[in-house]
Amino acid sequence: MAEITAALVKELREKTGAGMMECKKALSETGGDLEGAIDFLRKKGLSVAEKKAGRVASQGLVGVVVEGEKGAIVELNSETDFVARNAEFQAMLSKMLGAALATKGDVESMKKEMVDGKSIEDTLTELIAKIGENMSLRRAAFVEVENGVVVPYMHTAVVPNQGKIGVLVALESQGDKAALTELGKKIAMHIAASSPKFLAVEDVDADTLAHEKSIYEEQAKASGKPANIIEKMVEGRIRKFHDEVVLLEQAFIMDPDQKVKAVVAAAAKELGTDVKLSSFVRFALGEGIEKKNEDFAAEVASCMK
Repeated sequence: MAEITAALVKELREKTGAGMMECKKALSETGGDLEGAIDFLRKKGLSVAEKKAGRVASQGLVGVVVEGEKGAIVELNSETDFVARNAEFQAMLSKMLGAALATKGDVESMKKEMVDGKSIEDTLTELIAKIGENMSLRRAAFVEVENGVVVPYMHTAVVPNQGKIGVLVALESQGDKAALTELGKKIAMHIAASSPKFLAVEDVDADTLAHEKSIYEEQAKASGKPANIIEKMVEGRIRKFHDEVVLLEQAFIMDPDQKVKAVVAAAAKELGTDVKLSSFVRFALGEGIEKKNEDFAAEVASCMK
């Protein structure tokens, strides 16, 4: 059994949003297993992790770039927002975007990419020494189409194509590129706001689906209803899960009466040719990185007494 420390309670609290005492109880019930405690809280209806998943916990910038039918997105982190607004930091991110295009978003290859006679890794090291603040190339992604468009979108831009939430949308089609670009921009804005995790229902991996189903079964059993009713309840919740996390199944933010897949189908009909939403990427600055909070840590410690 793992020791249930204040730090462990704090981590569970930040991941789920549940109360401190509930977190402590969940860890006690699961022998200090963090993932088990998350499931325990969800089954009790105490976790609000999904609502807090997009919380920004680090500084820096996300950047997007498109050249022809290729696009790249990069997250470069810094310790403070002050440094992220520095022109040299932004220039560093621009170099990384070029490297991401050249290496198809492979971070390790990006570090070795030569720009202005120096590798990206060495240039970043020099900038860290000059500014006196740690920085890191956290992640990158690359998308491309054979025929169609790749559309970038930046929400809350600090400078053009650099900001807090970046999106790339890839549309495969022989249709008019201007019309496709307009469609792509609307879908990208939807993605920025709705944060889908999968493109299509078939993209939801079996482990994720099985995990969600087990949670819904526990919740449904707690209702005390017959097995056949519980089965229908679980099926309904799986459909709702798909509606929440699958892009094509989400209600389109600009017209909630239509799903995204219906919007794409309508555009294809209007253009008189097939349109396929083939891929997307969404980076939100700092998602998944914990933010240090000394006051909250002290509060948790007092709870443990």
